[in-house]
Amino acid sequence: MPIRINLLAEAQAAEELRRRDPAKRAGYIAALLVLFVLVWSGSIQMRLITENVKLNRLQASLNARTNDYAQIIANQAKLGEVNGKLEKLNRLTTNRFLQANLLNAMQRTTVEGITLSHFRLEQAFTVVPGVPPHKVDDRVVPGQQGSSLEKVVLLLEAKDSSANPGSETITQFKECLTRQAYFQKEHLTTNDILLKNLSMPQADAETGKPFVMFTLECRYPDRNH
Repeated sequence: MPIRINLLAEAQAAEELRRRDPAKRAGYIAALLVLFVLVWSGSIQMRLITENVKLNRLQASLNARTNDYAQIIANQAKLGEVNGKLEKLNRLTTNRFLQANLLNAMQRTTVEGITLSHFRLEQAFTVVPGVPPHKVDDRVVPGQQGSSLEKVVLLLEAKDSSANPGSETITQFKECLTRQAYFQKEHLTTNDILLKNLSMPQADAETGKPFVMFTLECRYPDRNH
């Protein structure tokens, strides 16, 4: 029976041993792990770049909306200020003192023996500054808008040449004033009509009848505009 001798058996065994070397396997595995980590790291980096782009876009949109919101708030404040001024102008127009109504009421106010000689109206406006919101003992007190306070004083100088000139006829004249619808609408009473001046009885140069001169002061309730 022939004997076969493999002269390469030793080399083949060494090659087989080299292929089965654990260090080489570990190297391959380590290389694969490094490659996997690099791929994973690269994917994370790409995702990070993508998310940063989205974040920047959202941030730009948020900033734009914030600017729009700030502009809206500023416009609302301006609109409120304009509406407040318009309301005050309307209130001033509606509540302004109408002298024609007063003159119409005066010509309807007649008492025998009383003759109106002078008519003077005094109007004064006082500016009331606004008060901003403030805190009192950790409690917020709402502010108040500024306004103007109108003071109206009516001065009537008249002559009383009635049969018995003096306080009795003047009182009748005051009561006649307060009975007029105009003065009632203005909430004027006899207590608001003061006798400021009363002269001594004098004799009329033409008729010789006695008369007195007097002055009435009518203070209207303050008007807030």
